[in-house]
Amino acid sequence: MLLVMNLAAFLDLSGEHALIVGGGAVALRRARTLLDAKMKVQVVAPEVVTDLRLLEVVVAERPYQSPDLEGVRLVVVATNRKTLNDEIAAQARAAGLLVNHAGDAGRGNFRFPAVTEQAGVQVAVSTGRELPMLAQELLGRIKTLLPDAEQLAVWQQRRETALSLGAGQGAALQTLRADIALALGARA
Repeated sequence: MLLVMNLAAFLDLSGEHALIVGGGAVALRRARTLLDAKMKVQVVAPEVVTDLRLLEVVVAERPYQSPDLEGVRLVVVATNRKTLNDEIAAQARAAGLLVNHAGDAGRGNFRFPAVTEQAGVQVAVSTGRELPMLAQELLGRIKTLLPDAEQLAVWQQRRETALSLGAGQGAALQTLRADIALALGARA
């Protein structure tokens, strides 16, 4: 089995246009994620579930057309037709777009990781394989380690203080690192 190495990154796509082709449960889940990222979302599908219509998305109830890709930054293909998904994903990739293929991640170049956030600390987990249940379980464990807002503020203030120390900066930052590791249960 060939293991593909991915570039892990957090992207600021707020205000960018996203296209979702498909109108079912997967499209609904992806639309919510993209809206949370402050993207402008258009859904194109002959049929759209009611809950999708209730979101702040533009819905075009019709089959996909290649001009739908114009002005789009990210495309999610989530129809129930594999050949159509493959065709759209290929067109979008050829256009240089970010593409999520809901049925076959390898045909896209963008994956949705499992994500959790607490007190501004965001963690994303991807298994690099088609094992979303593993990513969710790992994320559950990680979430128990995340600091609350108060602890995070204390650490941030200690860092700011350390950075202003000049000669003592290195030692203060090392002490902070050790305290964070201890709080997170790391072994010395």
